[in-house]
Amino acid sequence: MPEAHVEAPTVGSVILAGLLLKLGGYGYIRIVLPLFSYASHYYFPLVSIFCVLSIFYASFTTVRQVDLKKIIAYSSIAHMNIVLIGIFSCNSYGLQGSIFLMIAHGIVSSALFFIIGVLYVRHGTRLLYYYGGLAFRMPLFSLYLLFFCLANVATPGSCNFIGELLIFISLMNKNIFILIVTVCSIILSIIYTI
Repeated sequence: MPEAHVEAPTVGSVILAGLLLKLGGYGYIRIVLPLFSYASHYYFPLVSIFCVLSIFYASFTTVRQVDLKKIIAYSSIAHMNIVLIGIFSCNSYGLQGSIFLMIAHGIVSSALFFIIGVLYVRHGTRLLYYYGGLAFRMPLFSLYLLFFCLANVATPGSCNFIGELLIFISLMNKNIFILIVTVCSIILSIIYTI
């Protein structure tokens, strides 16, 4: 998926992040949970282990990227794994948080891809090294970028915060160890956003 985001034009990345990436979560909610509810409870530890490993793998991969589109694409993988943990927690807080986080992530990541697309059209590159001093040349645009980056990190008051908080509350009732490890991934999201 990150390679598809990078190779796609800006509009394609916005559609991928805003709609198509959410179809898997919707399928889990509409098909897997109603048809296989006992299996969803039974396989929660296995799914949560895979999700936690994928969160950390995507976060560490994001830290090493220098292309702005790749940074947003790999961070989307980490956020969608948090959604998956919330879906398979099989309680109302987890489902509500997952739906809310999918909608919020669709808005925030699409906006970030749009912002990166505007920067690419203006400067001709997506490499992070060439954007030093962007606030002096484009101050209002930099505020938009900062706002959506803070929303992507799930700062309190942003739409992502509510979804992640509900998912973390659902994990508190399900498995405290998975909760602690998943909350530690927030530190990695702060690192790659900075």
